[in-house]
Amino acid sequence: MESSLRAAIVTLDFAPGEFIDKAAVCDRLGVSRFPVSEALSRLATEGLAEILPQRGTRAARIRLHEVKEAMLIRRALEAMVAEIAAQRLPPSILTALHENLAAQQEAVARGDRAGFHLLDLSFHTLLVDGLELPRVANVIEASRANIDRVRRLLSSPRRHAVTLFEHQKLLEAIESRNPRAARRAMESHLDGVMEELERFSAANPEVFRKD
Repeated sequence: MESSLRAAIVTLDFAPGEFIDKAAVCDRLGVSRFPVSEALSRLATEGLAEILPQRGTRAARIRLHEVKEAMLIRRALEAMVAEIAAQRLPPSILTALHENLAAQQEAVARGDRAGFHLLDLSFHTLLVDGLELPRVANVIEASRANIDRVRRLLSSPRRHAVTLFEHQKLLEAIESRNPRAARRAMESHLDGVMEELERFSAANPEVFRKD
């Protein structure tokens, strides 16, 4: 129940600011209103839902400052991961990354947005898991919900093509065992996402909260 509602919000089935029809959710999931209300209350504590007295519950607008903070944490950690990967990432993980990039290229060619998003996440996960850094992985994962919503909002054929190119340059730096270049490639990749977010938030202020 809760996981289904969380996924619907994160994947933008409920757009930021969109009111959630509890009756429709109950019909779709075959449950009563009480568990739906309870699940939405818990999601409100996570910042994914907003309960408005006398008005209803809606998918929370995205708190821009929280996304920026989460991206700052992610940039610091993943730049470090890229640097270490260039020093000691195992050959088996390099092979898996090449396979992932080949699948990314196919997803870009067929315009598969959902598929590309999953491959993008997997690419970054392979780097962390390949270095056996579970605590780092947990910190990155903890900041992912609002970041995932933003990445889906920014999703476009152009953004996917750019991301694919940036991933390719990052893997080249890692394979060449150049830690400094790998760090720069990861920082540039994540900085590009933030720059696009700034443009998107300026053009679509109704999606975001600045408090």
